[in-house]
Amino acid sequence: MARVLAVATGSAAALLVAGAAVLGFHLGNLHNGLLAVSFTAVGLYVVRRLPGHREGWLFVATGLAHAVMYSGRQYGLHAPALPGAAWAGWIGVWPLPLVLVLVGVTIMGFPDGRLPGRVWRPIVGALAACAVILAGVSALWPVEYTRIGLNSHPLDLPGRAVAESLYPVGRAVLYPAIQLVWAVCVVLRLRRARGDEARQLRGFVAVVTLTALGMVIGFAGWHTPVPGTLLAALVPVAAGAAILRHRLYDLDPVINKALVFGVLAGLVTAGYAAIVVGIGTVLSGRQTVLALLAVAVVAVAFEPVRRWAQRWADRLVYGHRVTPYESLARMSASSSAAALCATIADAVGAREVVLLPPDAGPGVPIVHNGQTLGMLAVHRADNLTAAERRLVTDLAAQAGLILALQASAQRLVAAGDEARRRLERDLHDGAQQRLVTVGLELGGLIRLATDHPDLAARAEAVRAELLRATAELRETARGIHPAVLTQDGLEAALEFLADRSAIPVRVQVRVDRRPPAGVESTAYFLVSEALTNAAKHSGATLVEVGCTLSADGLALSVCDNGTGGAAVAPGGGLEGLADRLTMLGARLTVDSTPAGTTLRTVIPCA
Repeated sequence: MARVLAVATGSAAALLVAGAAVLGFHLGNLHNGLLAVSFTAVGLYVVRRLPGHREGWLFVATGLAHAVMYSGRQYGLHAPALPGAAWAGWIGVWPLPLVLVLVGVTIMGFPDGRLPGRVWRPIVGALAACAVILAGVSALWPVEYTRIGLNSHPLDLPGRAVAESLYPVGRAVLYPAIQLVWAVCVVLRLRRARGDEARQLRGFVAVVTLTALGMVIGFAGWHTPVPGTLLAALVPVAAGAAILRHRLYDLDPVINKALVFGVLAGLVTAGYAAIVVGIGTVLSGRQTVLALLAVAVVAVAFEPVRRWAQRWADRLVYGHRVTPYESLARMSASSSAAALCATIADAVGAREVVLLPPDAGPGVPIVHNGQTLGMLAVHRADNLTAAERRLVTDLAAQAGLILALQASAQRLVAAGDEARRRLERDLHDGAQQRLVTVGLELGGLIRLATDHPDLAARAEAVRAELLRATAELRETARGIHPAVLTQDGLEAALEFLADRSAIPVRVQVRVDRRPPAGVESTAYFLVSEALTNAAKHSGATLVEVGCTLSADGLALSVCDNGTGGAAVAPGGGLEGLADRLTMLGARLTVDSTPAGTTLRTVIPCA
């Protein structure tokens, strides 16, 4: 029922505003139309998402009240030419004090629709009682008609002179009092607010205070609320900004559509005013021709302006949204699943895009060669358009190829590491053990050849060469894949490299669990290559190695205080490390200056 009532209310407000706009343009009544559109648009979307929300219904009621006033006054300006115009104008005038109180309650209740304390209830009640009296006076006598421009009041009662002398006094007291009360209320609410509510209220309070000041100045200088009520049209915009920025009601789409509608409404109003009102003052008697010219100009400019306004609103609401070409270019450069998801999110203005397993549930499938690699779950406040769904599908196809290539590269790294470990085991358990056995046999022969000193000396020389060859083979086996890394983990392996380094090394490792084998071995070889380069080329006296495992991956840094000059050169050791890191979705950063060289990377562990 709440949604049905919301649809009916929104339809009524839209018909009233549209019908009034057809009747012509009146600058003194424009603010009511703006307030009707802005308050109703935001309120209806809140009610659509949260049917029982108090503040949403207050916004709707405020917008509908202004729609009634706007249409009534527009229709009343044509009295007596149109039937019932006098009564329509009457309906559009006398509720003004009550509507101002309603606006005050709506503003004071933001964001939950309730007054911030019981102390405000008698104050609002007193203002409402005074508003009822002023509204009754305005309903019985045309005390507001001269200011508004109406000339046909449906009632002709005695006492008009007294009413016209007392009403301005009551209005001059009540209207500023309403503005003062709602401004003080929201400022006090802001002072007591904490956390998210305080962040939601800051911009809103600024606009409300500015609106109240504009109304007070309007009454003091021109005896009219129009300057303030024009500023009041910014109140729902400020509320929408708070809702958008802090995800208060999840209202991104309505703010987007309201911005586009506001720009288009401004185009129509400005075009009509400039041609009919502006040029009409010079060329009198040609209003019909000018009206047709205004319609033609607005019709020609409408679609280009609409496209520009939509792009501007998308940028304002969703942030920078990359083009499909930019998305594909970024996809091809993405080195991780997180980067792929971020690229797709930027392309369609989504809050988040998550890569799920193939059987995780509904989503956009990522398929390569007939195999489903995963599902993309797109989280956005509103539904994707048909064009956006096609874009996500196309990007998912591109992601399938990239993920397949990344998986293939990771399998190559894993296969290479496994081959290294197998070769290290074969050398350790095979050739190395045989050489050790041969060395022992030569030692036995030397002990037996005591009667032949020359033969013993030659055998000892052969044994020494054999031991050196065994040591070199052992070092070669460690370089292929260190046994300490497999047995004891990354921290022990890095400490082993530091102990064997020709220059002092300070190691800081914060790893609470073992990362994947490919990540461990890549980190080991990166540190090993960096220490070797520092010892050979940098002239450094100290190297610092940092290794931290976090949710983002394994962060690794190697810093020396040498002379610099390191670079990723073709065929060099750093190029091989950079290629290996790329296969794992990481990137090698080299910062080499005369003050030293720093290598950094973050290797994803997922």
